[in-house]
Amino acid sequence: MATKNIVELNTTKTIDAINGLDTHIATSIQTLLSPVYDRFPFLSSTIFGIPIANLVAAVIALLFFLMLRGVFTNTVSSWLQKLAKRTKTHYDDKIISALKHPLSLGFVLVGWHIFFILTFQETDFIKHLLNTFTVFLIFWAIVSVAEALKGILYHATEKLNPDLSKEMGNLVLKMIKVVIWGIGFAAMLQVWGIDVTALIASLGLGGLAFALAAKDTAANLFGSFAILADKSIRIGEWIKVDGIEGVVEDIGTRTTKIRTFEKSLIVMPNMILASKPIENYSRRGVRRIKMHIGLVYSTSKEQLSKIVEDIKQMLHQHDKISNKETIMVNFDTFGDSSLDIFIYAFSKTSNWQSYMDTKEDINLKIIEIVHQNNSDFAFPSQSIYIEKTGS
Repeated sequence: MATKNIVELNTTKTIDAINGLDTHIATSIQTLLSPVYDRFPFLSSTIFGIPIANLVAAVIALLFFLMLRGVFTNTVSSWLQKLAKRTKTHYDDKIISALKHPLSLGFVLVGWHIFFILTFQETDFIKHLLNTFTVFLIFWAIVSVAEALKGILYHATEKLNPDLSKEMGNLVLKMIKVVIWGIGFAAMLQVWGIDVTALIASLGLGGLAFALAAKDTAANLFGSFAILADKSIRIGEWIKVDGIEGVVEDIGTRTTKIRTFEKSLIVMPNMILASKPIENYSRRGVRRIKMHIGLVYSTSKEQLSKIVEDIKQMLHQHDKISNKETIMVNFDTFGDSSLDIFIYAFSKTSNWQSYMDTKEDINLKIIEIVHQNNSDFAFPSQSIYIEKTGS
């Protein structure tokens, strides 16, 4: 009930102030038109029931406020931004940029208010419609300021959890926006005379049905809390979950957005993300290199032993291979057409490009080692023996 009273009070004060301002301006313009009617009687003729002088004044007033909108957008806001750059904080710059579009729309709304007043067309419906847009404009400005000040929110969440400050800040910011728009929607309904409290109370069984329908939304919300609490993923990390692989772009209150490497955007409900195994590639400090190479069967035992030893020594001395992890090089199997050597090591980086560069360098060094030991790589081959029989 307290929230309702606040909404009613704020909405009524705002609308009364704007209506009073518009009426004052319109009355002043109408006073200025009286000598025009006396000097040019033909301007009192009507078009669609509107005096010509009033119609012309209404169009001029609308164009005037549209011109003011352009002046504000291109001149005043630019001047304010230059002035804000002289201050030490950058939040004033962001607030000015955030309010640029809402204030620009405000000039248009005032222009239309005066237009309808001067043309005597401001019916109750038009009033409610323009007042609804006015309330929307006010709450749009509030949300824009909240978005501009999200850096303060990040700073606050960083004290709670430095690792997930951005993710937690985004989640809290979205919840704040939902609350602001919820109050704004209630205020817009109040403009049309709809009692929000009575409307909610009258839902009855419909409210229960709505609650049941919203259970998935609640599950997704708690899923987002679980994801942030577990610190399983962060924005910018490369993950794979439920067969979907890509980079996390956003963790919202309901969904998480994953950009695949094909550049398509996957929107996954948080309740699914929280209940599925997540493979986080970005959390790897190292990356595995695993391969088999096959040498020709003409390779002698001494050559094979020397090649295995040289490859092992090369891996231990390589500056991009981690010696803290397992390094294995062994003569593994007698293949169908090759003597197979098993190679197992880890690169020091998990970055894909660096990993591929390291793997390429190792492959080239292995080719050099094999050739230095007068051996070669085998390829699939098949020997056919033809038995000669008596005629």
